[in-house]
Amino acid sequence: MAAARTEFKGGSRGRGPGSRFRAVGRALRLPVTGTARGIRKATHAHGAGESGLGKLIELHGVNGAGDVMITVALASTVFFSVPTDEARGRVALYLAITMAPFTLLAPVIGPLLDRLPHGRRAAMAVAMGARALLALVLSGAVVSGSIGMYPAALGVLVASKAYGVVRSAVVPRLLPPGFSLVKANSRVTLCGLLATGVAAPVAAGLQQVGPRWPLYGAFVIFVAGTVLSFTLPPKVDSARGEDRALLAADERHLHGPHRKPVKRPGLRTVGPAVTHALAANAAIRCLTGFLIFFLAFLLRVHPLSGQSAAVSLGIVGVAAGAGNALGTAVGAWLRSRAPEVIIVTVVAVVLGAAVTAAVFFSTVLVACLAAVAGFAQALAKLSLDALLQRDVPEQVRTSAFARSETLLQVSWVFGGAVGIVLPLNGTLGLSVAAAIIAAGWLTTVRGLIGSARRGGRARPRVA
Repeated sequence: MAAARTEFKGGSRGRGPGSRFRAVGRALRLPVTGTARGIRKATHAHGAGESGLGKLIELHGVNGAGDVMITVALASTVFFSVPTDEARGRVALYLAITMAPFTLLAPVIGPLLDRLPHGRRAAMAVAMGARALLALVLSGAVVSGSIGMYPAALGVLVASKAYGVVRSAVVPRLLPPGFSLVKANSRVTLCGLLATGVAAPVAAGLQQVGPRWPLYGAFVIFVAGTVLSFTLPPKVDSARGEDRALLAADERHLHGPHRKPVKRPGLRTVGPAVTHALAANAAIRCLTGFLIFFLAFLLRVHPLSGQSAAVSLGIVGVAAGAGNALGTAVGAWLRSRAPEVIIVTVVAVVLGAAVTAAVFFSTVLVACLAAVAGFAQALAKLSLDALLQRDVPEQVRTSAFARSETLLQVSWVFGGAVGIVLPLNGTLGLSVAAAIIAAGWLTTVRGLIGSARRGGRARPRVA
């Protein structure tokens, strides 16, 4: 009888309303918790969880999602909400007020953060927290149209690029055993692309609710990023064994960190192969900045055949994103084989695509150029990472990553400025694009091929 009563009570409890509510709650939580577990499993695979790289991958995904929320809100305010001529003036003003000061600040960001190696987690948290607060400032400015939107946008831009510089410096500290920098950076980049792809339609949906809502979403995301920054391992803040890199080839400093005080540090200890690869990457980054701004206005005035301006921009944007993701995947698969040859090849391919699009200007070729440029940017950057790992002494590798990222950001800004001032003529604009990439290719191809023949510095290859 006692056993029967116990079984009856247990069965009654199992069939009670509280049990049913718990079952419903578990069913509702399952998609969220299951997705979170799947993401955690992917980001922490192959030792990335133990080394801390997995947490950096997740943080970079949060960064990409927050940035795209702000981008959608500002684009809707500055670009889509007014006629084309007025939009061009607004974007020119945006460039003048935000990009011009950033161009002056960007060369300072890398060296400044270089002097604070013990505060990298705090620097990343500050970059996230600053953007969270600025998103709230922008949420009021986009509705009122106040001039305060521009300095707030500048602050967001500077904080975003500061995060990028610190993130580049942190990756070498978090490599799991048997991981190359190329493989690690490809994972980080791919997670950022996926997060951006997921967040973009969410931001567009929030924009339909109201212009403030994507910025509220960005606030929440960046607050989460601020917290996540402090979950990175303490070794991120360690500078043991590091020195500052100098970026300009010089025989006396070619194979090691500088030993004597230098009044004006430059790009010296990285070696000629890296400087040529960096110049080629700067040309590609300049091209992508140019294409973003030039095509944004060109496709608004002359959209793709049978499509609206918004759909045309969406098609080109998806093509560029798909090319970038493919380049990241190919870079991880190649595993840093012959990086000089890869850079020379991809720059030649994007040069051919730009010349073809300029000569036979058409909507299909414009989309193809965007895809090829995205592919080239991703693959060339991963090849640059491989050269940094191969040729740069470990003591200065972290600093070299930070300084090279700063130079690439300045190149993007310069390309965007060129794109905004050109007349909206497709053939003319793409001819300028071809000239930009040709200058980068012609000035670096000989040095890169020569470096490939010499084989670079002998270092063990890491898969």
